Amino acid sequence: MRRDLGAATADGVWPADVRQVPLTPQNAAAVHQLLVAGREHGGGRVADFPVWLDAFDTDPESDRALCLILEDAQGVVAVAQCWTSAFIRNLVVHPRAHRRGLGLALLNRVFSTYRERGEGHVDLKVMESNLRARRLYERAGMQYIQRHELDPR
Repeated sequence: MRRDLGAATADGVWPADVRQVPLTPQNAAAVHQLLVAGREHGGGRVADFPVWLDAFDTDPESDRALCLILEDAQGVVAVAQCWTSAFIRNLVVHPRAHRRGLGLALLNRVFSTYRERGEGHVDLKVMESNLRARRLYERAGMQYIQRHELDPR
């Protein structure tokens, strides 16, 4: 799916009890844990923790500034891990925070971040069976651009 960044988007605004925080050594394990949990429900892949964390220092596609994290009083509640190639690798909202608008707000913040970096569009891939995510991306103005068959494993 693709979102054209030429048109302005709503700013990423979340509830007062939620705040955006940077990726730090203190929250990295919780961020990774949420990404792994999201993979179990939405598909995709997340590397083992040491490999995932090391990629921020060794992989040119990884940038800590493009790992957008939301926390509430209980800890990490949403993550959008993005790549320098204007690609959203993972977006996960903790089940305790579903239906609070965090996914859409975080997506809008991602769009703003890439627009500020001079990108013209942002892409992501989503499993056809992940209806909740597809509806979110459609509400955010993303368009289907390509369909891939999966290799059976």
